[in-house]
Amino acid sequence: MEADEVSIREQNFHSQVREYTICFLLFAVLYIVSYFIITRYKRKADEQEDEDAIVNRISLFLSTFTLAVSAGAVLLLPFSIISNEILLSFPQNYYIQWLNGSLIHGLWNLASLFSNLCLFVLMPFAFFFLESEGFAGLKKGIRARILETLVMLILLALLILGIVWVASALIDNDAASMESLYDLWEFYLPYLYSCISLMGCLLLLLCTPVGLSRMFTVMGQLLVKPTILEDLDEQMYIITLEEEAIQRKLNGISSTVENQTVELERELEKVKCKKTNLERRKKASAWERNLVYPAVMILLLIETSISVLLVAFNILYLLVDETAMPKGSGGPGIGNASLSTFGFVGAALEIILIFYLMVSSVVGFYSLRFFENFIPRKDDTTMTKIIGNCVSILVLSSALPVMSRTLGITRFDLLGDFGRFNWLGNFYIVLSYNLLFAIMTTLCLVRKFTSAVREELLKALGLDKLHRSNNPRDSETKPSANGHQKTL
Repeated sequence: MEADEVSIREQNFHSQVREYTICFLLFAVLYIVSYFIITRYKRKADEQEDEDAIVNRISLFLSTFTLAVSAGAVLLLPFSIISNEILLSFPQNYYIQWLNGSLIHGLWNLASLFSNLCLFVLMPFAFFFLESEGFAGLKKGIRARILETLVMLILLALLILGIVWVASALIDNDAASMESLYDLWEFYLPYLYSCISLMGCLLLLLCTPVGLSRMFTVMGQLLVKPTILEDLDEQMYIITLEEEAIQRKLNGISSTVENQTVELERELEKVKCKKTNLERRKKASAWERNLVYPAVMILLLIETSISVLLVAFNILYLLVDETAMPKGSGGPGIGNASLSTFGFVGAALEIILIFYLMVSSVVGFYSLRFFENFIPRKDDTTMTKIIGNCVSILVLSSALPVMSRTLGITRFDLLGDFGRFNWLGNFYIVLSYNLLFAIMTTLCLVRKFTSAVREELLKALGLDKLHRSNNPRDSETKPSANGHQKTL
């Protein structure tokens, strides 16, 4: 008996070491990739080792850690789905014994823990540390800035905990809820993360339909469109004349007229960009112009249609079956049953749709007018903007598994603290979320594909000029070089 207990303890120890090693290797890969992504967009600072350089470097490491956690939260759901199908297909294979339910549960718990840590500790610390200067009267330096940052974090924590305490006391005013208010670890953090997840799901509800319609435009800009009834040589000739005309204007304007010089430089940059696109279209092969672009557009349309159909079917399931609710249905466990109706093919389709929704949500996030200033630029993005982008991506990625389960994209039951959300058990919230997603996505797609028809109707009715006159950007006037007013 003692030998059996020792062997069981050894097996548990080796399995834990193996799981921690796998988690560390996966996170190391994500951290390296995130570091290269952030340094690609980060504004190049001076190489001197001063105080601000050290603060920027610490903020850079914290932002890289947060972006790696966001990538892990995004990849965790597809990894769990494909792992379940692999375990079902090869249950006795020796080489995949490391891929078990304990590892998947551990990854979900680590993702939840690190998401809370980054959202409530690391990113606020990086922002306050970046903006801190030290309290007045103290000796300036790193220690003074760290002290000010810690004080700001404590005040922020007290403010957030006070808001959560008051909100939960107003919502649940019974004795059990009042007693749970004093439990920090078991009540505050799950409840607070539940609120953040709900905000992330609402943000995804706003961004994803916009992104699904915006994806067609983005892919149209990245790919080479077919040249149907177009003369690229004539367009190249016209764009070259425009470039030369703007260049002559720039050469003839004195350096004292700064506003007009900046405006002409912007126009010249746009013309050069158009010229580069035309040159690329001209050099593209026939199969790239006439085959790749239509195939990608059809693929995007199919993926979007499947997403809307799955949401529509999920609405029907919610109305007739209680187990369709994202909370309250116990899962069969990893490796015990398939999570998809169509087996491995259905799981692969779910993974594709999850990645497609995530990319669409990011595209839609940066397409919204309120978040346009958040768009990172290569070698010209401040650390403050990088921190804002990392927090936004973390909120979106943390809410993606919840949204995928709520919309019925996947039947994978959320593991760990990701499934401890009170609002997932509310039938009306879940049903309203599905209805809003389906309606908003349909409206965005209809608006996208009927925009050309609307423009032609406005031109035919002569209302396009009225629409342009109402646009303030089109009615701006700028002084020319000779002092006369010129309409742009």
